[in-house]
Amino acid sequence: MPKGKLGDNGFVNRTNGGGGANLYALRGYNAALVLDLLRSAGRAGISRPELAERTGLTPQAVSKITARLRDDGLVVEAGRQASTGGKPRTSLRLVPEAGHAVGLHLERDELRVVIVDLTGAVAGQRRGPLDLGAGAEPVVAVVAGEVERLVRGLDGELGAVLGVGVAMPGPLDHTHGVLHRVTGFPEWDGFPLRDALARRLGMPVVLDKDTNAAALGLAVEGEVGSFAYLHLGTGLGAGLVLGGAVHRGAHTGAGEFGHQVIQLDGPVCSCGDRGCIEVLCLGAVARGDVDEAARVLGAGAANLVGLLDIDLVLLGGRIVAAEPERFVWGVGAVLDARAQREGASSPVPVRIASGGEWGVAEGAAQLLLAPLFGRAEG
Repeated sequence: MPKGKLGDNGFVNRTNGGGGANLYALRGYNAALVLDLLRSAGRAGISRPELAERTGLTPQAVSKITARLRDDGLVVEAGRQASTGGKPRTSLRLVPEAGHAVGLHLERDELRVVIVDLTGAVAGQRRGPLDLGAGAEPVVAVVAGEVERLVRGLDGELGAVLGVGVAMPGPLDHTHGVLHRVTGFPEWDGFPLRDALARRLGMPVVLDKDTNAAALGLAVEGEVGSFAYLHLGTGLGAGLVLGGAVHRGAHTGAGEFGHQVIQLDGPVCSCGDRGCIEVLCLGAVARGDVDEAARVLGAGAANLVGLLDIDLVLLGGRIVAAEPERFVWGVGAVLDARAQREGASSPVPVRIASGGEWGVAEGAAQLLLAPLFGRAEG
């Protein structure tokens, strides 16, 4: 894939003949299957006959697909495999640096930006303060500026920049890229953030909830089955992966975990309701009662386990990161008690999600990359 010429905004212009458009022009599920196997094979690569065997495609179809991928600069030869009596097979491998994606994590008070290659390896990152309450246009300007500075700082080291994935608190409309009433910031209601950023940056933009992005990143990195990612930071939310795919719901509103009511006469939440898990959990944290916060989080996790029959609960977010062992123990204790009451053979396991404080931003980049590899319905 040609690197193309960076435009004034630091990105490859999709209409100037740069390589950025080539990845989006990949046609069909078969090409995604081949690309995913090439990515999984690493630098050792995989041969065309092996690709045909593992995908179920004909050798002719594999040859056509890999020829196009080589023309686009996405694939190169990785050498010849040792002969087992016949003609040695030539291995092909993915070129990770042929394309990159930007991931943004917008918290209520902080911004994280990463740029990753086709394998998800981080090529650069930035972080800085953010005030969601400043309003849409000032926030868009700050976010776009940080992205442009990161990309320009890596000029000469990057292949085509394919686009930007944005992860932030919900609720929001993933399909249309429009925000709803972000909890605590009603002034964002109805703002078309995806299109506003796309115009500013001149690149494709995908918008999703922070928890969905993190869950997608975890699925791409190897978490299997059905699991919930619970994120406790400036707010509380959940990302759900069911049967290997991110579950967003019919109206992209699934995972509003923090606003399930568990105490009818409880304190008023920023969403306007009373006794939500979020207000109870954050209130306990504010009082310094981490064990109570973990117990409340565990009650919500137990509700998810009962409703969805998930295999695993993963915890993340800055508050969890400050006391990981106590949160894992506290949430696990609630799930253990539930399993004993129901006579289950074993409780649903609880552990800290991989990825650390950058996991949401890296998951946001996968909103661009995962669909190219047919993975986890990015």
